[in-house]
Amino acid sequence: MKKINIVTLGCSKNTVDSEKLLKQIQAGGYSIVYDPSDFSANTVIINTCGFINDAREESVDTILSFVKAKQSGRIKNLYVMGCLSERYMDALKNEIPEVKKYFGVNNMDQILQELGISKQMELLPERVLTGPGHYAYLKVSEGCDRSCAFCSIPLIRGKCISRPVEELIEEAQCLAGNGVKELILIAQDLSYYGMDLYRKQKLPELITELLNIESLEWIRLHYLYPANFPEDVISLMKENTRICRYIDIPIQHISDKMLGLMKRSHDGTETKSLLFNIRKELPEAAIRTTLIAGHPGETEKEYNELKEFISEFRFDRLGVFPYSHEEGTYGYDNYVDKVPERVKRERVSELMGIQQSISEELNIKKTGKVLKVIIDRREGEFFVGRTQYDTPEVDNEVLISTGYNLNPGNFYDVLITGATDFDLFGKPKNPL
Repeated sequence: MKKINIVTLGCSKNTVDSEKLLKQIQAGGYSIVYDPSDFSANTVIINTCGFINDAREESVDTILSFVKAKQSGRIKNLYVMGCLSERYMDALKNEIPEVKKYFGVNNMDQILQELGISKQMELLPERVLTGPGHYAYLKVSEGCDRSCAFCSIPLIRGKCISRPVEELIEEAQCLAGNGVKELILIAQDLSYYGMDLYRKQKLPELITELLNIESLEWIRLHYLYPANFPEDVISLMKENTRICRYIDIPIQHISDKMLGLMKRSHDGTETKSLLFNIRKELPEAAIRTTLIAGHPGETEKEYNELKEFISEFRFDRLGVFPYSHEEGTYGYDNYVDKVPERVKRERVSELMGIQQSISEELNIKKTGKVLKVIIDRREGEFFVGRTQYDTPEVDNEVLISTGYNLNPGNFYDVLITGATDFDLFGKPKNPL
């Protein structure tokens, strides 16, 4: 049987795209793998990321590694799809002609046609899960209607296109039927879901429908944009413990000047009001955010304002990225990237240092508490799990000795016995 390997780079949205394509290829009679280190497949498809420079470099390096495999006869056909090829199609064709064909985003029909596979419409709700199997991502929309100065997503993925609630419920039911216990809702802007299709925010109604799937023990929300935040979601969280007390709300900055330059739809006062209100209404929730350091216009004054707010608010989870001057964005066309790379990196490091101390303090306070934990995997001497306050591959983990009889994919009540800055240690409350 012919084998096809799909190598996925970038975000969880790419993961979903690859999983849908894998299901169609499998139904077409092919053997499938999804392993970046597997060079045994006759055909390789690389699903690329082109969001920022580091991601582009990883994508190009991966393509080149499989080009070498093709040149040595280890693989026959090499295809590239996804964000990088959507954005730089012509340049890639010129610079890496060894790739048989390039595809952009949302080109599953063309890829299947190239492979000689008939699209199976009845299988569209189904996927081949490439992760552990007990959690999966549900992409509720494609693209974004925002016009943030630094962001290239609308250039790559286009305007927001929400998927119908009925279609999402059908896909979620398939995932749950295949053993998924944690469903992670993703979009470029989850707050906006439904505005284009239903002319109103539809996220609360979607969540309510998903709660009817009883085997889903956790429903997690990613990327809730601060402007027009769907506050009904907070009420739902209060009423339903199956919705993770986890709020991912990327604010990017807190300075009015910087938020204006970034072309965000919220100012610092509005952002603070929203964040403090969430903390008041859901004091037990973990609030995660992302920030950009070194955006054009950020002087020491604006940076210090951001630094002071991070220390004041004490986010539970935090990611910081250096500004990347992305061709085609508003920032690229209208701003000069004056902040030196060294300064950007120093600011990122300092902010993450502050967060490291905050995280350690918050983790130490969890010592002695019993938390519900899902086990993701066994790694070395530990079972590695997560609480509802942590998303896969990004946030804190709970480490439990392999001396206990635990099974990945199952939930356990775990007594927290120790803590570091980004990890917890524990043991089952009722060991078998």
